[in-house]
Amino acid sequence: MSKQLRIDFVSDVSCPWCAIGLKSLEQALLKVGEDVKVDLHFQPFELNPDMGPDGQDIVEHVTQKYGATAEQQAASRETIRARGAAVGFTFDMERRGRIYNTFDAHRLLSWAEEEGSQRQLKQALLEAYFTRCEDPSNHDVLLRTVESVGLDREVAERILKSDEYADEVRQREQFFLRAGIKSVPAVIINQKHLISGGQPPEIFERALREIPAYEAPAAA
Repeated sequence: MSKQLRIDFVSDVSCPWCAIGLKSLEQALLKVGEDVKVDLHFQPFELNPDMGPDGQDIVEHVTQKYGATAEQQAASRETIRARGAAVGFTFDMERRGRIYNTFDAHRLLSWAEEEGSQRQLKQALLEAYFTRCEDPSNHDVLLRTVESVGLDREVAERILKSDEYADEVRQREQFFLRAGIKSVPAVIINQKHLISGGQPPEIFERALREIPAYEAPAAA
């Protein structure tokens, strides 16, 4: 009989390791097949909640935030590109010149969860930013991305013009911050087992196989 697992994938659409982690998780899910049924929820986390509407040059941003040199940043970009390629995700590292606010993207992801299309929208948003180098704070980009996964553009436009889902996103962000999540991706299985970072598929596969056995009740 298949085991049921809840997975909370805490992440941001401007986080490259979140794209890698999601692809790794998806590969692991394919490998475990019907042995495990997963209830997957994407939870909001903003790497740069105070980012202004125009965004910031990414080299300048990483230098200011992490103190990384140009050489260190170039090495990091190549590592990310290679890790992405290994799991089937394309990063266009040279064309992606700015980093942006992602709050509205998270609002749409909350709505998409209710519509049963959250996973598809999450994937599409990651590709919009990292593969096509589009601005995930731009409403036209968001609306095109919504349409690309079959969601209602008019409803999305109404949400973006309002404060819908704003409180929900902030509450969820604060919940995971209070729970100790300070970096992403943070993959939480059954609300108690944490896997941090963009791990390779085999790490996720091992967890998906071992956690159900570990949590199974002992025979009487």
